[in-house]
Amino acid sequence: MADIAKRFASNPILRPQDVKPSLEGLQVECLLNPGAFRYQGKTALLLRVAERPQQKEGIVSTPILDPEAAGGIRILEFRRDDPDLIDEGDPRAFKYKGQTYLTTLSHLRLAWSEDGVNFRVDESPTMLGQGPLESFGIEDCRVTEIEGTFYLTYTAVSPYGIGVSMSSTTDWQHFTHHGMIIPPTNKDNALFPEKIGDYYYILHRPSGFGIGGSYIWLSRSPDLLHWGEHTCLAVTRPGMWDSARVGAGASPVRTAAGWLEIYHGADEQHRYCLGALLLDADNPAKVLARSREPIMEPIMDYEKAGFFGNVVFTNGMVVDGDQITLYYGASDEVVCGATISMQEMIHFQSQMGG
Repeated sequence: MADIAKRFASNPILRPQDVKPSLEGLQVECLLNPGAFRYQGKTALLLRVAERPQQKEGIVSTPILDPEAAGGIRILEFRRDDPDLIDEGDPRAFKYKGQTYLTTLSHLRLAWSEDGVNFRVDESPTMLGQGPLESFGIEDCRVTEIEGTFYLTYTAVSPYGIGVSMSSTTDWQHFTHHGMIIPPTNKDNALFPEKIGDYYYILHRPSGFGIGGSYIWLSRSPDLLHWGEHTCLAVTRPGMWDSARVGAGASPVRTAAGWLEIYHGADEQHRYCLGALLLDADNPAKVLARSREPIMEPIMDYEKAGFFGNVVFTNGMVVDGDQITLYYGASDEVVCGATISMQEMIHFQSQMGG
């Protein structure tokens, strides 16, 4: 094992009970991997908050967004003995009459900290899903600051599939919703924090069916809305810790050695770990190095057991000189923190090869 992360002694730093439900009758089931950023001297997390109704005996219930329902949320209920209900044991989803439903509805909510360790969570949601393409919720937001504007790229879920939407803000009070920028099936979008030449760049993860797989791709855009020149950047590796799927973490960080990207990978047992990619500074389609071993694995009890165990998953970090502070979701239930030395990671990665 090559885990080089130094976890916060206070982990988990946020639990479901630390967050007030958005509506009466819902309960916060999980807190998941947040976006992270600095604003007005504070460290902020944009949490994914997953809620559901209190479950009844013999009933599976789940919320969906519906602007015509009271509070904007409609509760769907299905009897467990209904032959049209297919529950394959995945706590995250089930099927009814061929349609896949999530067991929870997610929104995004801010949490603020003076010291980067102790966080106060806002009492109400920062952002809810909007429109039919986000009716099953919004998830896993990355936050990227570019020239004073914060861009939020997040997973949008609906009966039509899973794609990527984007919103932006300059003050965290007023938001511009840009809609879906990459259609289904896609997720794990992380913007580069500056232009490279004349273009913006983004990492994304289409899901392959039949031929191909869940790989990390790179695209570029002249305006942050229209994306093209897609390039497959990193694929899964049979027999290794990232053999089943890979996806981007937080926005890449520019270093003297190139762009450093911390990514997640999973194996066939759905065990999620973190690794690193080093990309060429001027041509990010060129991979200079890649971790052969993970830099972080689910080894703590709170990472091994939870809503969906054996998971460490990040899409948010802040950088102070050589230190990267990762904010990550553990076991799809709680939010945690850890620090990693950037130089140690680059040195470790260069030793491991590509």
